[in-house]
Amino acid sequence: MAVCKMKHITVFGLRKYRKSIMEHLQRCGVVEIRNTELEDSVFHKQDTSQQSNIFHKNSALAMKAAEIIDNNCDNKKSLLSSFEGRKVISSEDYYKFIDEEEEIMRIGYRVLSLNKSISEEKSEISRLQLQVDSLEPWRNLDISMRFTGTKTTSAFIGILPENQQKEDISNNLSEFFKEKNVEIKGYDIEIISSSKEQTCVFIICLNKDKEYMEAALRFLGFAKPMSPSKATPKERITELKKRIRVYEDNIENYIKEIKGYIGISNALKFMSDYYTMRAEKYEALELLSNSKRTFILTGYISEKDALNLEKDLVNDYYAAVEIEEPNITEDIPVYLKNNSFSSPVENVLETYSLPNKNEIDPTNFMAIFYYIFFGLMFSDAGYGIIMFLVCGILLLKYKNMEDSMKKNLKMFCFCGISTTIWGFLLGSFFGDAVNVIASTFFNKDITLKPLWFSPLDDPMKMLMFSFLLGIIHLFTGLALNAYQLIKHKKYIDVFYDVISWYMIVLGGVLTLLSTSMFADMVGFSKPLPSIVGKISGACAVIGIIVVLFTSGRTSKSPVKRLLKGAYGVYGITSWLSDILSYSRLLALGLSTGVIAQVFNKIGTMFGGGIIGFILFAIIFIIGHSINIGINALGAYVHTNRLQFVEFFNKFYEGGGVKFNPFKINTKYYKIKEDIKNG
Repeated sequence: MAVCKMKHITVFGLRKYRKSIMEHLQRCGVVEIRNTELEDSVFHKQDTSQQSNIFHKNSALAMKAAEIIDNNCDNKKSLLSSFEGRKVISSEDYYKFIDEEEEIMRIGYRVLSLNKSISEEKSEISRLQLQVDSLEPWRNLDISMRFTGTKTTSAFIGILPENQQKEDISNNLSEFFKEKNVEIKGYDIEIISSSKEQTCVFIICLNKDKEYMEAALRFLGFAKPMSPSKATPKERITELKKRIRVYEDNIENYIKEIKGYIGISNALKFMSDYYTMRAEKYEALELLSNSKRTFILTGYISEKDALNLEKDLVNDYYAAVEIEEPNITEDIPVYLKNNSFSSPVENVLETYSLPNKNEIDPTNFMAIFYYIFFGLMFSDAGYGIIMFLVCGILLLKYKNMEDSMKKNLKMFCFCGISTTIWGFLLGSFFGDAVNVIASTFFNKDITLKPLWFSPLDDPMKMLMFSFLLGIIHLFTGLALNAYQLIKHKKYIDVFYDVISWYMIVLGGVLTLLSTSMFADMVGFSKPLPSIVGKISGACAVIGIIVVLFTSGRTSKSPVKRLLKGAYGVYGITSWLSDILSYSRLLALGLSTGVIAQVFNKIGTMFGGGIIGFILFAIIFIIGHSINIGINALGAYVHTNRLQFVEFFNKFYEGGGVKFNPFKINTKYYKIKEDIKNG
């Protein structure tokens, strides 16, 4: 239906035109190149991995250099920059950048070198700063930390654990000497600094007592400083800070030079795209079969693009082109092409799976139900208007946004329209904001009445309507299954697998509606005539019998056929579960309206007047923003679920491979089609 018919294409060309043909195919972006299975004494494959790796490396280098320039220039993107899309480059700028390729890449290498130097010098600054921090406690020591004493004395410079006073250290030493039966009196203790974790000390004693003092200090947890210098700590700190300032000045100069390349940032981004294009072209060359003077290319192309491409290749490059029907056993790619109403939900379909080669594209039918269900779950006119306006403004403002982003915004634009319609039908505009604002601040009774009915006042009616929509949705899935079976000329299967279930479900529903109890439950004024109940009941029984005796028709064993048939009849419970799943339409619709009313009620707790109005406005904005975020996400998730689990289960298998043409894949720029890349 909306799946473009694919053709198998084979191109026979002269080797001298190979580069031009590949560039033409890359610009057009309409051919998915497949590996040509032809390799013998004449034809061979070309290994281009080395060239493509070089181009990928250059692309990454240019991208990194551009990011470095942007980061150092605070060239940050705005929150809305993701909607801007890639810039379109003119042919003049394209060839200008190509001509300056060598100079641009030289600057790119220079930027990377400067950034590396910055990293190295920052690392050196960190190392020096650690030394400064370690010396700060010793700042008041006016001799070198390498000092070990004089001819007659021995000095100990180091750290003791915890915060200790001079008396504490002296007492600990005395106790140690007493235990060792040693009497030492000729020593002095000076505390340089102390903190909660450590105490920096200078201790001096006579040379004859050095051994005992060293043993005592070791017992107390004494540790010598790491890498002491010849200069005093204060002098060493001054020297280190001078070196740090030199490194900081160097970094400042490096950054200044990088900022000077701000005008080259866009050129580097272009080069990143350019090398990406060239790398992909060389990767595609590996799929071709080459002889000394010719080459062969095979792949897939949509039927609508085939004739134009064939004409171009034959007229411009003297190639021979064969367009033929693909073999049914081939892994044919899937290319979706829908109208502006349906195409926005293609992204949703792709998150599940693309249709396989034997299936139809369900996007058109899916779109209708998708918008209806989303709007019914969100079901607030105010929220719908906001969604529509936000998405519409973004679409109008950012004309150049990427296709996937554009599809998503269009989808939510349609969802916003649906939400607005359902909101007015069911009487919800920011909940009951109209009535609350009128009564609280204007003392008037103004109510926005629903054009149809209010789900809060009549939830059973809303529930029955949800089930009705669900049955229509599921029956549509069955109809699509019937269409596919007819398309493959499986006419009898239509009766066995589709009509039988129509009879069971529809017959069962009509039978229930013919009973007084069920009719009263769903709000019918009176039940259907008994004759309708009898006929529909008979139809349901016939449907059950058909399912019982045909569900296992592929099995040869009668016992297995019967067992599979019984399991098929058990599928009635699955249908019941599927129909009940549509109660979420009621649940999410009610939750949106109830939460909105709760926030409105909270806002009126402060009464009327200026202060009350200001507080109401604050609560109104914050509360409804939260409600929009939570329930829009809920509507999106559950709408997807109804499509994936209930709808697709009736006819859709998926498993298709997405059409992936050889084209220009760039990150920063869109290349005009009239430009020939290198």
